[in-house]
Amino acid sequence: MRCLIPTILALMASAAPGMFGQTPTFEAAAIHEVVHPLRVLRGFTISGTRVSLEGYDADWLIAEAFGLKDYQVVASSIPDATRGKYYAIDARVSGSATPTRAGVRLMLQSLLAERFHLTFHRENRSIPVYALVVDKNGPTLKPGTGDADCASLIGPVNPTDRSYRYRFTNCTLDPLVATLQADRPILNQTGLTGRYDILITATPEFKMQNTSEPGDIRFLDAVRQLGLRLNPQNSPVEVVVVEHFDAPTPN
Repeated sequence: MRCLIPTILALMASAAPGMFGQTPTFEAAAIHEVVHPLRVLRGFTISGTRVSLEGYDADWLIAEAFGLKDYQVVASSIPDATRGKYYAIDARVSGSATPTRAGVRLMLQSLLAERFHLTFHRENRSIPVYALVVDKNGPTLKPGTGDADCASLIGPVNPTDRSYRYRFTNCTLDPLVATLQADRPILNQTGLTGRYDILITATPEFKMQNTSEPGDIRFLDAVRQLGLRLNPQNSPVEVVVVEHFDAPTPN
């Protein structure tokens, strides 16, 4: 056992940042409030060792840092004065390697804790959702072919058309679910794990939010083209509950 100790210590000393509780940080970061009119909302770019975020409010910064959907951030404790502000962050990472978005998110978590004094906790809450499920007659999905990466193309059927075409080639259902929009979160509960060639068309149809109809029902009928349907229900979802969030400390 004694001969293993130096080896274990050496491995710990050379461990990648973020292991053993060490969250990576930016080498340098400047935070600026963005004044209206806003040119960009939720702009995110990585160029070499430089990272830029532009047009992020407090909720969006937290969602980005933890890789969450907007509905997974419960931020009612953030003061209104801070809530209405948008920020731009220009940061640089150490070394010469280009960071991944996942790596940047860990550094952003550190930045929010240090400069915005973010504190939070996680919990599960039951919220209204749409469950994407297989329709009673079964799916009509076309299996994907080959080993090509998933590719997507989304745009109007015609340049002046209100209808949009959503095409996914050799993809799981995850990119489709991420694209679907409605008045509540959409969860994939189909149990389908294969890769498919998916094509649907949909036309926006908006309803008043204070009715029992969904705010945007474009996809409720569109997914039936695939032998799927969206069921309204309540479901437990993990959320981040913000306990404290300040305006950023000076650069």
